[in-house]
Amino acid sequence: MPPTTARVDTAATSEDENFSYLPTPEETKYSSSPAYVHYTSNNTIYGTQFRAEPTPPKGVPLVCDASSDIFSKPIDVTKYDLIYAGAQKNLGPSGVVLVIAREDLIAKPVRDLPLMLRYNTHAKNESRYNTPPTFGIYMMGQVFKWILSQGGLKAMAVHNQAKAKLIYDVIDGSGFYRGVARAEDRSLMNISFRLPSEELEDKFIAEAASRGMDGLKGHRSAGGIRASIYNAFPPEGCRAFAEFMAEFEKKNG
Repeated sequence: MPPTTARVDTAATSEDENFSYLPTPEETKYSSSPAYVHYTSNNTIYGTQFRAEPTPPKGVPLVCDASSDIFSKPIDVTKYDLIYAGAQKNLGPSGVVLVIAREDLIAKPVRDLPLMLRYNTHAKNESRYNTPPTFGIYMMGQVFKWILSQGGLKAMAVHNQAKAKLIYDVIDGSGFYRGVARAEDRSLMNISFRLPSEELEDKFIAEAASRGMDGLKGHRSAGGIRASIYNAFPPEGCRAFAEFMAEFEKKNG
C-alpha cells in the first residue's frame, strides 16, 4: 500500500494562553475544503471541556475523541459523524474502545486499508471479526447498567456538576488556589489548579497522599495539581478533598 500524506489545519487554538480556554466559534477558522473536523471534547491535561459541539462547514463530517467525558452527560449523536472513546476513563478497563459511527460514513473506506483497520469490517461482524476482549466488554456492560441505575445520562450530568462544584467552590473562594482553566470552559472531569509555589504543590501532594488521596500530580507538560473525578468517583471523595484543600490553605496560606 503506497504511503499517504495529509495536511492538518488547526482551526482554532488557545496556545497563546497555555491552553487555558476554548476558542469561540468566531475565533474558529476552517480551511477552504476540510475532509473532516476533529475535536477532543475534554482536555485531561489543562482541564477544559466543550459545553457544545463545534459547527463544521455544511457537509463536512464532525469527528470527536470523547475518551475522557463519554457518558458523563447526554450526547446528541445526530450532530456527529463519528465518535470514538477509549474505555479507560468512564466506561471500563483499558483496551476497549466504543465507536459510534454513521453507517453511510463507514460503508466504504476512503482508501485501501487492511481489513482489520476498516470500521465496516467490524460493523458487519458485530465487533466479532476477531476474538473480542470479552472481559473488558463485560465490564463495560456492567458500567452501563450502573449508569442506568443512577438515573441515566441526565442524572450523571447532575451528579458530575455537583461533585465538581464542591472543589471549584474552594478554588473560587480562595486567594491561595488558582484554577488553570477559565471558569466558563473548565472541565467537570479533570480539575487543574496551581498553588503559590511548586514547593507548596509538592507539600500538598505529599500530605494528600498520606490521607489516601493519590494521583494528584499534574501532567508532566502542565505541572500543578490535577484532580480527576470521573463518573465512578464518589461525591464523598470530592467532599473530603475539598475539606482537605480548605484545611491546607488555612495552615499554609
